[in-house]
Formats: sequence, C-alpha cells, structure tokens
Amino acid sequence: MSLYGSYADVLSVSNAVRDDLLALFDPETGFAPRMRQVCRDQLQIIDDTWETHELDAELLRMEERTWGLLQAVMPARKTNPTDLPNPRALLAQNPYTPTSTLAQAIMGHSPLLTELVVVREWLQETAPSPLGPEATTGYWRFTKLGVMQALRSGGPARDALVSRMDPDVCAREKSAGLAVDDANYEKNLAMALYACVRAGRIDDAVEMCRKANQPWKAASIRGARLFQWPAISTEEIDHEEDDDDLDLSSGNRQRKLWKSTCIRAALSTNLPEYERVLYAALAPSQQTVAVLKTACRTWEDYLWAQVCVLCEERESGEMDRLGGGFWEGGMEGDTDGEEESEWVARVAETLEALKDVAVVEGLGSEHAFHYSQLHIILDKTEMMIENFADALRSGSLPVSSREHAPLCRFFAHLCLYFQMIDIPVPPLATQVILESYLQVLEAAGQRELIALYAGALGDNAVERYAMFLVSLELSADMSERRLALMRARDHGLDMDRVAVATAERTIEKAFEALPPLRGSLPSIIALQPPPTRPELLLVRSIEWTTFHESTFPTALEQANVIMRYFLASGRVTLARQLLDMLPPELAAIGEPEEMATEYLHYRQFFVIWETLDKVVESQALEVARMNRDTRLAWLDDYRGLIDRAHERITKLLESEWLVTDVETPGGNRRRRELIRVRQIYVPELIIRLHSLLVGSRHHIKENLSRALHLVNTVADLRYKLYEDFVNEDGRRLDDYLGAVRQAVLAGLETGGSDPFRVLSL
Repeated sequence: MSLYGSYADVLSVSNAVRDDLLALFDPETGFAPRMRQVCRDQLQIIDDTWETHELDAELLRMEERTWGLLQAVMPARKTNPTDLPNPRALLAQNPYTPTSTLAQAIMGHSPLLTELVVVREWLQETAPSPLGPEATTGYWRFTKLGVMQALRSGGPARDALVSRMDPDVCAREKSAGLAVDDANYEKNLAMALYACVRAGRIDDAVEMCRKANQPWKAASIRGARLFQWPAISTEEIDHEEDDDDLDLSSGNRQRKLWKSTCIRAALSTNLPEYERVLYAALAPSQQTVAVLKTACRTWEDYLWAQVCVLCEERESGEMDRLGGGFWEGGMEGDTDGEEESEWVARVAETLEALKDVAVVEGLGSEHAFHYSQLHIILDKTEMMIENFADALRSGSLPVSSREHAPLCRFFAHLCLYFQMIDIPVPPLATQVILESYLQVLEAAGQRELIALYAGALGDNAVERYAMFLVSLELSADMSERRLALMRARDHGLDMDRVAVATAERTIEKAFEALPPLRGSLPSIIALQPPPTRPELLLVRSIEWTTFHESTFPTALEQANVIMRYFLASGRVTLARQLLDMLPPELAAIGEPEEMATEYLHYRQFFVIWETLDKVVESQALEVARMNRDTRLAWLDDYRGLIDRAHERITKLLESEWLVTDVETPGGNRRRRELIRVRQIYVPELIIRLHSLLVGSRHHIKENLSRALHLVNTVADLRYKLYEDFVNEDGRRLDDYLGAVRQAVLAGLETGGSDPFRVLSL
C-alpha cells in the first residue's frame, strides 16, 4: 500500500469513531498515534532501501514528531482534567507532605505548566539516543600513573599533571590538568551525561557514572529527583505495592540546596565548559540558560532548554509561595510570586522568541514543521493553518518543491483531525489546503482516494469531486467511471449531485473546445472525418447521468443538448452513437413535455435514417443474374423497405418535427439550433425519398406516382416544409423542383403526352 493509502486508511478508521473523543485520543489506536506509526513504518522502509532523498526522510521524521506532540497535548485540552488537591490544602493537612506530591499538586492546578511538562517529556522522547563513552578500567587511569610516579620520585608531576586524584583538583590546580586520554574521557563522559539528561534518562546517566567509577557524580545527578515518601504522603496508596516499599523514601530531601549548588557550578568559570553545561541542564534556570544554550545545536534543543527553564522556574516559584514545606526548610510562603496570568504571558513571549533562533544542525526555526510545533504548543493553531494556506495561495511553497506534497499531506490531515476533535479551523484556509492535497493526490495517480478527501470540503465537496471526475476525461472506461462515482456515495457525498455536476462540467469543457454552430450548413453526404477528442468527450459525458435511474431526467435534457449539436454540425454518426448509449427508459419519461417530445423526435429520425441505410444495402444486393425465386424474394424485401421509408418520412414531414417556440427552455438559442437541424435534414429526407421513389420506378411502378404526390406534402401550407429549404447547394428548393421535373419527364417514358397520367397509375 502507498503512503497516501496508509494515511487514508487512518482517516477512514477515525471517521467511523469521530464522535468518540476517547477513541480518537487512545494512546495506541487514536488518530495521532496511528499517523505517527505510519510515519515510522515509512521511515523503516526508507532505512531498509536507502532509495529516498535525505530531505524526504527528514520531513517524515519531523512529521512523526509533530503527530507525537499532538497526541501529547490535545487530549488534556479536550478532556476534563482529574481533580487534584490544592497544594496549600495539602500542606495544611500534612506539613510533612513530600515535595514530589506538592509538585504534582502544583502542576495539576496549572494547565499551562502541565502542558509544558508534557512538551518537555515529548522533547526528551524525541531526542537522539545518548551514546556512552568507551569502557574504562579505572578512574583516571593515566593520570593516576603520573601522580604515583611523582609521589615515588618525590618531585613534581610531569607534563603539568595534577598532583592529586581529588575529583575537584582541576578547579583547584588551575595550571595543571589530567592526562590527555583521561581529559578526553572526562569530556566524552560529560557530553554523554548531558545527552542522557537531554533525553530524560536520569537513571541511565547514574548508571553511566557508576560504570565510569565516579559514584560521587552519580549522586550529584540523582539530586535532580524530587523527594518522595509514600508512607507519609496523603496520596492514595496502591495496595498492590509491598509495605516495605511504601516505607522507603527516595529523592533529594535538600533539593533546593542542591539546585543552588548546581547553578553555582554552571556559572563557575573554573570548570570546563562541558561540566558547566551538564549542571545547567540538571538545574535549568534563568541564571544558567545562557550556559545551557551553548550546547544547543538544533531547534528542538533550544525549545527544550527554554521549556525546562520555564517548568523549573514555575515549580520553584510556586514552591516558594507555599513555603516549601518541612523538607524545603519550612519557610513562610512568599505572597509576592508571579500570578498565573502574568506567567502565561511570559511563557508566550519566551517561546515566541524561538521563531528567529539560529541553529547549527537540522531544519531551521522558520521551517513549516517547527513553526507548526511552536504554534501547537502556544495553542495558536488557527493562525498556523491560515499562514500555511497563505503560503499555498501566494506560491511561496511551489508545487515543484520537494516539501510541497509532504506538507500538504500533513496539514490536510491536521485540519481533518482538528475538525474531528472540535478544534476551530478557518474554513477558507482549510478548503485551500484540502484542495492542494487533492491536487497532490491527482498528480500521484491516487484516484481511489479523491472522494474521501473531497467529501471533507463541505459545501464545495460535490463540485470539487466533480472537477476530479471531469479531469479523468477519456482515460477511464465506463466501469472505472461507475466505480469512481460510487466512491462518492461511500464517502458521504450525494452521488446524484456529483453525477449531474460532472456531466455538466464535462459538457462545458467539451463545448469550449468545439467550434460554435454558425455559418453555412454542413454537408452530410461527404465522408465524415474521425471524431475529435472533444467530440468523444461530449459523447461520453452522458455516461455520468445514465448510471442510475434517479438521474435519467437530467440525462434526457443533456442528451437533447448534445444531439442538437451533433446533428446541427452534420455529425450524424456521433449522434447515432450517442443514441445507442442511452438507456431505453429515457423514452418513457414524459416530463418536461418539451424535452421528452424532442428526444422522441430524435429517435424517430434515426429509425428513418436506419431504414434509408437498409434500402441502400438492399439496392446493392441486386445483381443481373438472379433466378426467378431469388429476384422475387429480393424485390419483396426491397419493396417493403421503400414502403417503410416512405411511410416514416411522410409521417415525420406531416408532424411538427422539432418545431418549437421561443418561450421554451433554452430560449432563442435552442430554437435556432432546432431550425438549423430542420434546414439540414428535412430537405435531405425529402430529396432522398424522392430519389428512392423515382429510382425504384422500374421495379415498383407506383413509386413514381408517390414521388409526384410528395410534392403536395412539400407545398402544403400546413407543414411549411418549403421554408426549410435554404439557398445553399443541394438544399435549394430549385434543386428539389428540378428533381420533380425529371420525375415528370420520367412519367412520359411509357408513352403518351399527358404528364399527369402517371398520377393515376
């Protein structure tokens, strides 16, 4: 299955449960997790094949992370939060409440802080996996050898090595240092520890320190853990836990003191840069954020640094307002702390600044995915969608760009996801984005998916899907067209409206490419050229309204329009092809009467035309050497065909065939077209019938009399057939009268001088 098909499957499954928020937000089978898994699966395929452009893979990774962000923040915004006790009430109830419990209560009463913590966790989850330093056989192995050698010799250490193995010796002996290999190991270890902190893997960092034979550093890192003690907490106790576990405490009882120490270490110029970055990451604050940013390489790093600072500062500030409780010194609360509304404004201002941050690695801050992630965090999704739609409208994201299709795909599904979970989306911008994605699908040949996404266009859905069906032109056979139309119904579109709109747009498109009906009348005797592409498109346009009986009335009206054009342009063969495509049920439609009558007149005409063709075929069967029985059988068939032709043509001429008034649907244009059709075919039928009757007089003597009696019908004031003769070659009334004169002369062939004697035969 294609990537587009996988996205469509997720959308179809989610549409089925669009009224169930819990299902849409399910961490395994919800919309965003499914989309994220689709991206992961595609990335795995890319990793296995190595056949994709690097930018395509990077865009997929960015999209996968963005769906993860949406799953992280949207459920909390759209569902009712769990009621948590007020932190001040907790302290009033139990002054010994552990700091971890207080922190949870503080977070539970601040929706923005809760979201920022979730964002921090998402950034940690999507961070690169940390790589530990190479294994070591001891603590400062090479430096130790130098120190031992100096002690044995009683002299100073060589190569400006430190004189002791104290972990802080480098800060104390500024002119000395570690052995090169040990210094490199310390740097690599610090960088690996920072990567662990960046990825939220504190336990991995602790374990890494232990393997490096530096337990004191492990203890320093463990200081980041909040103090917790289930036995004295007012939180509900999980009765499945062991009683011994409940009585055990963990975390840092003096975390405030530890944090101030980390800040001092991060700001100390005596420590190596990599050590300072590690401590800045462990205890992020406004004081250390500049140090922390020196380690930031990607936009995600900068976002993580700012979010960590905002979260830590807010939690610490709220803890100070509460007085910290017993474990943080039991201070009196600070009533001058920052109010929630003020803090919300400061968070927005701080994060907004990330729009312009310069990065060393990865996509820049101005990239659409980073812009989207930032606005999702800021809860400014409407602005985000509007700006992307503007980029599509202005052409700043050209179709030729490699990013166009992936971004259209993401934003189209993002808009549909927001609609499912009742997040406001700007309607016009959404239409622009969905329209662009439909064009992407068309360009990718994903015909079977168009209806699914066109159905999301609301009031424009029918017209947009009809436009797609029109674009198929002649490339789809009748079964493919029927299937494409049925997909409209499967995805909630009105199939009849789609069929009618498609047929109308196809007819309009064909007429734009066809010559107008003007000028001299066409010849229907000359050999006709093969049909052009617009003519075939016009013929096949009727297929859309003949699939289902409910659209037959529209098919009748459209068939008349197409038939008039073909007959008025002399394309009899195409008109007959059109008639053969129409279902027989159209002849039974009685309303509107004017349309029904016109259609029956066309059917009447083609019955006559077919009869004339059969007469010509029968004439060709006559050969000089026929036995008596064969000639009698042929003559009987020949006579019957001419009789039917005479009867049917006479009936047509004596009826008001295609006669209309100005006051009918279509007005003057329809009337002009019908007059043109009569001017082409009424003279043709009269002259052809006359020729058949006169030409068959040797076999059927009374036919000459019939030919002369036909003159009376032509001259009859009731029928005004003479008005259909125009002043053009082959259609002049003089031409017909000349043929009548020849018929009169033919009547004298048998002798006699009375030209009217033949009328009595």
